[in-house]
Amino acid sequence: MRAPEPAAPHDMPLLRPLDEHNLRHLLQVHPENYANPTPKQRYHLVVIGAGPAGLVTAIAAAGLGANVALIERGLMGGDCLNVGCVPSKAVIRAARAWHEVRRGAERFGAPPADGGGDFAAVMRRMRRLRADLSPADSVRRYAERGVDVFLGEGRFVDPETIAVADARLKFRRAVIATGARAALPDLPGLREAEPLTNETLFWLERQPARLAVIGAGPIGCEMAQSFARFGSRVSVLHRGDRILPRDDRDAAAAVQRSMEADGVRFLFGSRLLGCDRRGDERVLRFERGGKADSLAVDQILVAAGRTPNVERLGLDAAGIRLGARGIEVDDRMRTANRRVYAIGDVASPLQFTHAADAQARLVIANALFFGRGRRSRLLIPWCTYTSPELAHVGLGAEEARRAGHEVDTITVEMKEVDRAVLEDATEGFLRVHLKKGTDRILGATLLAEHAGDIIGELTLAMGVGVGLGKIAGTIHPYPTQGEVVRKAADAWRRTKLTPGVKRIFAAFFRLLR
Repeated sequence: MRAPEPAAPHDMPLLRPLDEHNLRHLLQVHPENYANPTPKQRYHLVVIGAGPAGLVTAIAAAGLGANVALIERGLMGGDCLNVGCVPSKAVIRAARAWHEVRRGAERFGAPPADGGGDFAAVMRRMRRLRADLSPADSVRRYAERGVDVFLGEGRFVDPETIAVADARLKFRRAVIATGARAALPDLPGLREAEPLTNETLFWLERQPARLAVIGAGPIGCEMAQSFARFGSRVSVLHRGDRILPRDDRDAAAAVQRSMEADGVRFLFGSRLLGCDRRGDERVLRFERGGKADSLAVDQILVAAGRTPNVERLGLDAAGIRLGARGIEVDDRMRTANRRVYAIGDVASPLQFTHAADAQARLVIANALFFGRGRRSRLLIPWCTYTSPELAHVGLGAEEARRAGHEVDTITVEMKEVDRAVLEDATEGFLRVHLKKGTDRILGATLLAEHAGDIIGELTLAMGVGVGLGKIAGTIHPYPTQGEVVRKAADAWRRTKLTPGVKRIFAAFFRLLR
């Protein structure tokens, strides 16, 4: 089997290397010689983009009985399956295993580790697992569920028609879910240096001895730590003065300390000047602290922001406006063309798979059933999968104050949680922000090894209006790291034991003598 023709706008192959796992994967998400269906006279819904937002929209609408067409120019599954969540978490897990082996003797009396690891095996495992998961997002599955799947580049030709290949799809409603991609800085020589992005990082078969990461957001931090744990010499260049700027400052600082302990070097305040290619070596030139400097590496990973995929969509033909951060939408996710909605990374500042999924569920009701779901009402948690993980939901303390709330804050250190002590995972804390004088949760940050699994309890509590008081009365299994939530609830309950209440209790017990 040969690889399918490139479908991406930047004229890249869809996957590399073309081993047995990637060929099996392509068979599911971009099958060779696939014949597009004959279009229906008119669709209730046409979806452009088969990432998480588009897939959820298409299959749910078809399940409700709507005539649905789904258009994808690249790989079904979008970033999440192909170049995002799935491959990155497989790599992160392997890096953690390498780290645990290296430190096992020191921490747990394990047998000492000798020799290096097999990076190629790490990447083969990732490709195998990705291929194993791909049937859930496959062309075949969606076609069997009643969705007309069209492979090719979709573009609007008028306000109610989309062209793909040689077909014209008339629609009652349409959804743009084309996602976003890594933004390359306008840096002299960078393109010629062939930097990696999240789209090409997982093509690697050989571990770079020296890796430069441009950007200190979630993707940059996750991959920087992972490659450092594999043994690469990793340097992170960032124009700002801290990592993870959207997160709690104390939590981000703790993540930075953990990354530095793993060997990551941070070059804050770096203003990039250019890049030179010298054979297989790349040299980044930058200015830091008013002084010119340079860094020679084997590979460069660009993780410095995202840009929406809107090229050649024909937005003008449909009367759809494009803003500075993507397609402009209202709170119900409608574009300027009331027949067309936009969801996911192409139109949202919260670029997470679960945010795209939630928006898709809202837009189905809004587009097909006159729903009134609003994006602003969604409560979206997020997590950066470093070690320790950093998860957040709701408002930070300063955000809450700007919103007009007076705030009480409760912090519980992970070193107070028995399971964290037993697992040598005490770096971290839970910080909960409450509406002053109440147990109402306004937001929370959790720094812990399993923060992404634990933050759901607080998200649910906020979503249904459950305060810390009821969480304090909920029995949690012991010992778990999730007990940190109950400990925060107990800490809130203790604040109710004021000096006046203590005097009342003292008087009561004196009467019982």
